[in-house]
Amino acid sequence: MNIVILDGYTLNPGDQDWAPIEKLGNVTIYDRSAKEEIVARAKDAEILLVNKVVLSGDTLAQLPNARYIGVMATGFNNIDIEAARRQGITVTNVKAYGPASVAQQTFALLLAIVNRVETHSQSVFAGDWAASADFCYWKTPLHELAGKTMGLIGLGDIGSQVAKIAAAFGMKVIAYRKHPVPTEGVEMVPLDEIFRQSDVISLHCPLTDETKEIINGESLAKMKSGAIVLNTGRGPLIHEQDLSEALKNGVIAAAGLDVLSVEPPKADNPLLSAPNCVITPHVAWATFEARQRLLQMVADNLEGFQSGNPRNVVS
Repeated sequence: MNIVILDGYTLNPGDQDWAPIEKLGNVTIYDRSAKEEIVARAKDAEILLVNKVVLSGDTLAQLPNARYIGVMATGFNNIDIEAARRQGITVTNVKAYGPASVAQQTFALLLAIVNRVETHSQSVFAGDWAASADFCYWKTPLHELAGKTMGLIGLGDIGSQVAKIAAAFGMKVIAYRKHPVPTEGVEMVPLDEIFRQSDVISLHCPLTDETKEIINGESLAKMKSGAIVLNTGRGPLIHEQDLSEALKNGVIAAAGLDVLSVEPPKADNPLLSAPNCVITPHVAWATFEARQRLLQMVADNLEGFQSGNPRNVVS
């Protein structure tokens, strides 16, 4: 069975072993595939494995041999699901491979804002401590998380992990979920109360028509002036121009983001010039351990399909 991996680099830049997938067929791996390269590379494959490569209806129509598409991620909006269904192509994704990693990055962003470890370390290596008249100094205000309110929008696998860590820091945890579920240590509240009460708001909801740009000028205006917004979910959950202006005008205090609406971002993305904004390049999912689990789960999905017991099917 011919297996083609169209964009394997982000999952495995060389530090993982493709063996769990290679044992399932004849595997050809491409680090990246441009739009115009997809059909030529995939035309003889029964199995396609992709991360962010877009497989549109037009593209799938030119791939009559395709029987299975394994998305090497949770999100599958890069696949034309209806077109795949019409062609009888099974599509699967991978869930819950990295809640711990994403929750860890959420707090890495938060601590980068409230403790400014990197700022102070750079200051020390620049000679500022050696030249200081005092035994200590700080370049920015420093803040304690204990006693602050963490507001979660979304309380699935990742949001629940974030809630546990927040509680361990001594934070009060409140959450909004479309369909509330009683959760120990978490107070479920209406969305407006998340905006009004929270010192930190962290986004862990899926991207839907209802949640697109849930952080916007109107919701930002309801927040405390010292509020911090974190996003390790999906970039389009935030209206980026509105957030940039809120940061510039002191409407809220800071933002920590691992995702943007367009990735890689365009040079004129307004958040790239916003003050008090920490941005990382969509790395929350990318710990070694999470990618190792993801690769094995991709292989497990494919093995299930081959044995007639597909799992994590989205089409």
